[in-house]
Amino acid sequence: MIFVLDAGNTNIVLGIYKGTELIVECRIGTDAKRTADEYGIQVLKLFSHNNIDPKDIEGVIISSVVPNIMYSIEHMIRKYFKVNPIVVGPGVKTGINIKYDNPKSVGADRIVNAVAAHEIYKRSLVIIDFGTATTYCAVTKKGDYLGGAICPGIKISADALFEKAAKLPRIELTKPSHVICKNTISSMQSGIIYGYIGQVDYIVEKMKEEMMALGEEEPYVVATGGLAGLIAEESKTIDEVSPFITLEGLRIIYEKNKE
Repeated sequence: MIFVLDAGNTNIVLGIYKGTELIVECRIGTDAKRTADEYGIQVLKLFSHNNIDPKDIEGVIISSVVPNIMYSIEHMIRKYFKVNPIVVGPGVKTGINIKYDNPKSVGADRIVNAVAAHEIYKRSLVIIDFGTATTYCAVTKKGDYLGGAICPGIKISADALFEKAAKLPRIELTKPSHVICKNTISSMQSGIIYGYIGQVDYIVEKMKEEMMALGEEEPYVVATGGLAGLIAEESKTIDEVSPFITLEGLRIIYEKNKE
């Protein structure tokens, strides 16, 4: 079995693969103050709850956008699983040709998503990841990572509105039935959710135009991340929601580098 970890700014998503089948998926909070042992105890509890023996783990791969937790995470893996993890970064084979000005500066999560989507769909792609930040990535049919856009995530936008406007409350991120709303909470939900849908569709349409001007077919648009489903319900441009694409990308990269 393979243990995959994707460390984001808010959560660390954990997955366990048996062959190509994802048999466990769960998440824990990202906390830079947590020690290797604290992470280890939490992870072992999740393994026990899912009836997984840590001794059955053959290999581990990690992607992270949070550098200051990596010492604890890597140390936890070596101490509790007795293996050296693969860490997605420079020198790791991905099968993707990164066309960024500085390839080393591309977030590991964006690379992992691109690897999975390219392997699965084998066509021109726009990949949207609704995380703490929302990222848009353009990948050509032959596997060139062209770049993309990074925006504040939906929750960051909502929190900023609550924190900076004295009379506006903290709200639940749910979609109201109308854009024109008759109370403050619904009006905030309308502005945030429908405004974000508009942002997604505009950015995707512009990315499609630029990619097609390079000779690509019209890109297929794949969304992932916690709020992908909410946005995809109304979006005119999202073709598919793939909740586990990041974990799948980690599995694929592990297979390319396990030797």
